[in-house]
Amino acid sequence: MSNDPTSMTGPGAAPAAAPSDFIRDIIAEDIATNKHGGKVVTRFPPEPNGYLHIGHAKSICLNFGIAAENSGARCHLRFDDTNPAREDVEYVDSIQADVQWLGFNWGDHKYYASDYFEQLYEYAILLIKAGKAYVCDQTPEEFKRDRGTPTIPGTPSPWRDRTVDENLDIFARMRAGEFPDGARTLRAKIDMSSPNIHLRDPGLYRIRHVEHHRTGAAWCIYPIYDYAHCISDAIEGITHSICTLEFEVHRPLYDWILLQLPFTDRPRQIEFARLNLGYTVMSKRKLLQLVEENLVSGWNDPRMPTIAGLRRRGFTPESIRQFCKRIGVTKYNGLTDIAVLEYAVREDLNKHAWRVMGVLRPIRVEITNYPVGQVEMLQAVNNPEDPSAGSREVPFSRHIYIEQDDFMEVPAKKFFRLSPGGEVRLRYAYIMKCEQVIKDEAGNIVELKCTVDLDSKSGGATAGRKIKGTIHWVSAPHACSAEVRLYDRLFTVPEPDGDASGKDFKQFLNSNSLEVLSHAKLEQSLAEAVPGRPYQFERVGYFCVDAWDSSPGEPKFNRTIGLKDAWAKATP
Repeated sequence: MSNDPTSMTGPGAAPAAAPSDFIRDIIAEDIATNKHGGKVVTRFPPEPNGYLHIGHAKSICLNFGIAAENSGARCHLRFDDTNPAREDVEYVDSIQADVQWLGFNWGDHKYYASDYFEQLYEYAILLIKAGKAYVCDQTPEEFKRDRGTPTIPGTPSPWRDRTVDENLDIFARMRAGEFPDGARTLRAKIDMSSPNIHLRDPGLYRIRHVEHHRTGAAWCIYPIYDYAHCISDAIEGITHSICTLEFEVHRPLYDWILLQLPFTDRPRQIEFARLNLGYTVMSKRKLLQLVEENLVSGWNDPRMPTIAGLRRRGFTPESIRQFCKRIGVTKYNGLTDIAVLEYAVREDLNKHAWRVMGVLRPIRVEITNYPVGQVEMLQAVNNPEDPSAGSREVPFSRHIYIEQDDFMEVPAKKFFRLSPGGEVRLRYAYIMKCEQVIKDEAGNIVELKCTVDLDSKSGGATAGRKIKGTIHWVSAPHACSAEVRLYDRLFTVPEPDGDASGKDFKQFLNSNSLEVLSHAKLEQSLAEAVPGRPYQFERVGYFCVDAWDSSPGEPKFNRTIGLKDAWAKATP
């Protein structure tokens, strides 16, 4: 990995023109006025208690993007690992992989809040000595009860006026492990009547006898997020602490803590609207619930809005960066239509995906006037959007497969594909006519008997004949069988999280979000397809090889997205 923290990797990764928004305007003004000495240092500070989702991608692109746009700037990756009961090395590893996959590089600037546990403890002692913090013996229930409400002032703790010496003694004994979980907390002494409930003597430290994934059993007291986060920013020299709008009410506490401590160049917290994406949930708690209740196959289930899930489904980092750029950065919460994300990936895959032919629900066809045993190789274009992709040879023979949806025994009005007595053009090949439908005793179609106009291939005497329908196909002797997973939106309503009926969000899970087709017939070359290359199955959609479930010679394909928005027609 490069040590340049502003670098981006991968094709098309270099940023074009820098976008404009209110956060970038603030930073530009700070640079112009030489605030922070003209420096720009941002950070992406995830808690390692779950996998990152598409909402985190917006923050990653914003923080690392700002660093990339300003000369000499940098962006830190910092794990705010202050709650060992919910954190895991698995999450740390997945977060790093996701940031790198998106095309961003933290260089030498990877940190952990746990790096600062000793400093955070010493700063807490400074607050106690200044009369700004005290040890409280209230239970969590009493603490919550006495904080009051937004309109009713809180009630001071009975232990609020402990002496400095008593607080120092008890706090040291808390660290030494003398008390059980929940027995005592260290609280800031601010204002129990403040209209901002976060300033009513908030907790700074809690007792938790849980081993930490990095510090082991060295600590049994852990700093609370609001306390550790702002100090970590200050220690690292962060200039602009960019976070989502729910932290706006926390900003006075952020500033208060830093004002009590010996920091001269304090970071500025700036809030922006988080991403709310339709037809999914963005709460890590709810995503974890889906995983733990086996409602999805895991954090990287291709239906999940996690970056790992999107990657497995075949989304590209370029498409996600473009999506984040397109939706922009605002100060107002709203709901982003998932169709915007789907458009971004279609747009990107259209440029890069190789075109192939795959029949998902096959009907066998015998072309009775085509010579037995003859095979001819037809030229097919790999990507009409990219001439450098070249072409490939596709075998054609007497027996082929076509899609079930491309045949209708009793054709509907304006059905321009194959039907008895009707004609259709085979992609890259001939005009074909259905002569006979063969069925089994149960009335199921077993095979179609067809003929082709042998002069209708490109360059033939009848090649220019007007035929309304063109369908794809694969040669039966040369086809490979493969499992194909058709993924769809995970929920049936745009806002499963905030439905007015008050139903549990899981009630809106889409029972048709996954369909597995075990006997799809694909071009023979796809038997050796490997993860990493996107494919467009012509007339069907965009697909990729599943990197987790495939094996050499036996790829399994995930549908990334259909060629068109199927939900647009279904939504009134």
